[in-house]
Amino acid sequence: MVDEPAVQLGRNLTYGLLDSIGRAIVTGQFEDQVFPTEAELAKQHGVSRSVTREAVKMLTAKGLLSARPRQGTTVQPTSSWNLFDTDVLRWMLERQLSVDLLRQFNELRVAVEPEAAALAARVAGEDDIKRIDDGLRRMQAAERGLDDPLEADIAFHVSVLRASKNPFYIQLRDVVSTALRTSIRFTNRIKGRTADVAEHAKVRDAIASRDPGAARVAMRTIIGDVLVLIEDRLPSTD
Repeated sequence: MVDEPAVQLGRNLTYGLLDSIGRAIVTGQFEDQVFPTEAELAKQHGVSRSVTREAVKMLTAKGLLSARPRQGTTVQPTSSWNLFDTDVLRWMLERQLSVDLLRQFNELRVAVEPEAAALAARVAGEDDIKRIDDGLRRMQAAERGLDDPLEADIAFHVSVLRASKNPFYIQLRDVVSTALRTSIRFTNRIKGRTADVAEHAKVRDAIASRDPGAARVAMRTIIGDVLVLIEDRLPSTD
């Protein structure tokens, strides 16, 4: 028990360094330059070599870095990054110009969430539908200023993924939650209002009525509207 505060402090230092270096990599601060050695990183950030080594190891696992004998540590191209890692996705979404990434993320959503809703309409249990109901009620409360609109919207979409009972869809919940925090803020600023509760209610009703086709269409409509808003904000390629 005596060592617990020191252990916790070590973890905080490691994750703080992880966040600092990860964000720097994703925002391009190491482009066209040699990535620092662990000793240099430790000195720059005022932390121990063991903290630095652990942070570099975690960034390597996320696909941002590669460490090889006699070649040192190098920054990996974006194609090697683990985009399903919530830290990596958060850093990418925090970049100044992330509208294109939001479009790509919502293209993933439109491929996954309507099918998850359709599956939920076939297999969801009463507890699953109750969680969807709770998410919808939170969205309704948020419209009256009694709940957080962002958290309520996320809770609804995550509850639908869970109701699909498909472990692959369910494991996307953290990615969806992380990216929705940026996506919803972005689209709400454009629309000047929060999510359309009536459209979300259609998803809930279709799932509760065991109508996979209606659930699929209702969820696709929600995400399709988001994609239209994002496409309108992308620069023209003409």
